[in-house]
Amino acid sequence: MSERIKVFAPASASNLGPGFDVIGLALEQPGDVVEAELSQTPGVKIAEVTGAESLTTDPERNVVGVAARAVLRRLDLEARMGVRLWLHKQMPLASGLGSSAASSVAGAAAVNHLLDGRLSQIELIRCALEGEALVSGTAHADNVAPSVLGGIVLIRSCDPLDVVSLPVPPALRIVVVHPHTTVETVTARRLVEEHRFEIRQAVTNLGNIAALVSALHTGNLELFGRSIQDDLIEPIRAPLVPAFAQVKQAAASAGALGCSISGSGPSMFAFTASEEIAHAVASAMQAAFAAVGLTSNPYVGSVNTRGVTLLSKT
Repeated sequence: MSERIKVFAPASASNLGPGFDVIGLALEQPGDVVEAELSQTPGVKIAEVTGAESLTTDPERNVVGVAARAVLRRLDLEARMGVRLWLHKQMPLASGLGSSAASSVAGAAAVNHLLDGRLSQIELIRCALEGEALVSGTAHADNVAPSVLGGIVLIRSCDPLDVVSLPVPPALRIVVVHPHTTVETVTARRLVEEHRFEIRQAVTNLGNIAALVSALHTGNLELFGRSIQDDLIEPIRAPLVPAFAQVKQAAASAGALGCSISGSGPSMFAFTASEEIAHAVASAMQAAFAAVGLTSNPYVGSVNTRGVTLLSKT
């Protein structure tokens, strides 16, 4: 019987206010689990998908298969070796939490573990980006890179790929609240692509992203919170999130350092300087969603600094 690998790839929050497509962080929960084993039949086969009935087992149309195949191809093994995959979705689709990125990362990492970890983390990111591009239409790394590396990651460039891991202040806590509604990434990106921006908006965001990076390096959480301000993307996407303004105000009133939309939404994130305040902020955000008839799931905790992890090898 062949060896079976099981890995966990964490969800992620991206943009973090001003950092559209260039900054993201890994969450402790939720995430996706992928099991993988080698096969005598060349190519990739998805044996099962659990937790998401809408997802196909066709490896050409499921990101986990595309990312796994990218690993085989990068190692020049696609014609000589095969893998079987089991994808266990443990997070919502179209949530703004990097669902496709987590599946892509888990698929790529599982196959890489089967092959004795021959690929570097940067090469894993490149392989997972092929899966991400299948869903979003573009290979942006702000969800994939933190899911691989853990922590808070800055994407300096996608072509060529250049990622920078940023410090994570020990006291920093993140709250993510996922309301039970969806926003399709393709729709949210189209709104951005069709919009014309003013230079003053870009200048504001440039100042905030620079201050955000500085704040992480110095551990200045008050400055970090002031930097969670987005004049470019948030105003366009806010109408896609029910009760956006009310949720943001609720987070601020409960003590959040800053609050905005996670990725394409509808999930919203907030930062705090303590665990106690984080739970209070989560409750306030959930109450604001509930006021417009939306139930939600909260995720509260530290930034995940481990990234994709090996759960078992049997």
